[in-house]
This record gives sequence, structure tokens and C-alpha cells, in this order.
Amino acid sequence: MNLEAIVPKVVAVFLLVALQVDYSRQALPLVINTWNFSNATLRAHQSLTVGEFSAVDALVEGCSVCEREQCDGTVGYGGSPDENGESTLDALIMDGTTMNVGAVAALREIKHAIAVAKHVLENTKHTMLVGSQATDFAVMMGFQRETLQTDHSREMWEQWKTNHCQPNFWTNVIPSPSMSCGPYEPISGNSITENYLPEADDAAQKLEPVEPEFGRYNHDTIGMIVIDANGHVVAGTSTNGARNKIPGRVGDSPIVGSGAYADSTVGAAAATGDGDIMMRFMPSLLAVEGLRQGLSPMLAGEAALARIAKHYPDFVGGIVVATKDGEYGAACHGLTQFPYSVAQGTEPEAQVVVKIVNCRKKRN
Repeated sequence: MNLEAIVPKVVAVFLLVALQVDYSRQALPLVINTWNFSNATLRAHQSLTVGEFSAVDALVEGCSVCEREQCDGTVGYGGSPDENGESTLDALIMDGTTMNVGAVAALREIKHAIAVAKHVLENTKHTMLVGSQATDFAVMMGFQRETLQTDHSREMWEQWKTNHCQPNFWTNVIPSPSMSCGPYEPISGNSITENYLPEADDAAQKLEPVEPEFGRYNHDTIGMIVIDANGHVVAGTSTNGARNKIPGRVGDSPIVGSGAYADSTVGAAAATGDGDIMMRFMPSLLAVEGLRQGLSPMLAGEAALARIAKHYPDFVGGIVVATKDGEYGAACHGLTQFPYSVAQGTEPEAQVVVKIVNCRKKRN
């Protein structure tokens, strides 16, 4: 029986469990990205194999899928509202051949962050544009100004306000951020810092502060690596940042060396997780330097995250790493498992494979 005659030629998504083993093979072109955002992986890979796009354009195509699909509610418009209820976007592209970078941060009222980052890369001599001025730049480049708020993001924000603005990212301020929505001011030597509600009676109990939690559905990034058949290495990210963030906050995703890093002579890495912590250690750069020293992709990723865990043992994060030849791996910390998506080879109908790596545990 000719199975090819009866089996539809469709792209299958397989789930393979990588139990701390680097099940990778060397084949170009390669697309690998954080999480099981397989539609983005497929679009980027087909852009290389069918569309014959450049590595940069393939990465933009892939990350744009997640921006449109609002992957896990943490990429693109309508997610992670800040304290004012506004969604803002961060994105980064690094070209590992030219070592040029284009990034946007706290981008307002523009849905296509990764495409705007490409214009920063190709149409300016700058590395990053931020805030409302980045919006003005995007409009000059032909993008439409439009709200990023949706009914769902407004509902999330209203629920957060109803819950006394818990959790939040304030510390060492009055009134107490464990029960108040502010406005805040720094604690001084004469400040009274009781955590009671202003209208509470003597029998009222103190409100315990709620710490922000980091995970796939409230603080996530698509981090993608694209390597074309000629070994041109590109890496990038797109995210809407941390939910309930203080307006103006920028995390690790658009920061070169932290959110992503690429070098066509070595390889690339892209990270996701608790960006306020991770950006202090430049894990993507550390991972690429690990490759340069001869580590495998998985070990290079583990070494980069171990540097963070030494100082912040409870942080949450993951990283994907690939060599210029197409060997790849991933590492993670603080989660149970970390899925990532891979497509490689020259066949237009190449399979998107979702792999899972077990993570280093948080401190007990």
C-alpha cells in the first residue's frame, strides 16, 4: 500500500519530551523559538524555504504571527495591561552578520512591534526607540495608530483595580502597596507604614502583599532564532511585557544581549521569563559566549541561567540556544517544564516539532 497516496500531506506538530537531553540535529535552515508557538515557527520556516525570504524578514514574519494571534495573551495587542490599563509592546531584532540591532520599547498604539523594530534596524542609525516617540516614528514608516486595548484587557485591568491593585511592582512606598492603588511616595524616616485599609476598624486584619508571579500566561515572550541555508544568523523577540507593570517599565525582551543575541560566526540565543531580573545578567549574550567556548547549546543555556540563579534562586526563565550549524537546545529554571518549537531542513513541508525540557527547580 502506498501510504503517500492516502496520508494527507499536512504539517504535523509532534510533542517530544527531552528529559535533560539535547535531542538536536544539525540541519539548515533552522527556526527555533520559545514556547509551543508552532504557527510562528512554521511561518518563519516556510518564509525561508518557500518564500525565499531573508533571515531578517523570516523572523519578522514568524514573530508577526504571534502578534496577530496574541500568543498566550502575552504577545501583541490586548494583553498585559499596565497600571493605567494600557498595553504597550517591546520588540528586538539582531542581525548576527552585520551585528546591527533594531528595537522598540514601551511602544504605544501600534500593533506591529517586530515590524517597527525592523524599520529601526534598516532605516535609522539607532539601536532602540521608545514610547510615544517610537509611535511617531512608526507612523512615519506607514503604520496605523490604533488602540491596543481590548475588552479582555480592560476586564483584566478592572479586576486588578477591584482587588486593591494586587499584585503590583511597588516597594518601599506609602501608602502600603499591599492594600492601596496609590498614588505613592517614598518612605521617609517619619513615615507611618501600617498596612491597614484607611476605612478599616480595629478588628480589621492586615492585608498581606501579593507578589507578582511569572509564567507562560502572564509574563511571556516569543524569542526566535532564524538561521538560513547560508548560515546567516538572526535573533529577535516580541512581547507585551509584565501584567500590571508600572507605566514606562521595559523588561529584558528589547535589550540586546538579554532578550536575544546573534553572531553568525557562533550562533544565537533568545530568552523569556522574569525580565526585570534576567536583564541584569544578559543571559542571551552569556549563552552565545558559552557556545564560543565550546559548550553545547543546552549546556550554554544552563550556564547562563545558573549565573542568575546564584543570586536569584527563585527567578523564572527559559532560553533557547542554537549554533551557526543548526545544533540547538534549551534550558529553564523555576518552571516544571519549558516547551520550545523547532523546524529545520530545506523541505517546504518540514515538521514543526514541539520539544520539552525539564527545568531546574526553585529553591525549597
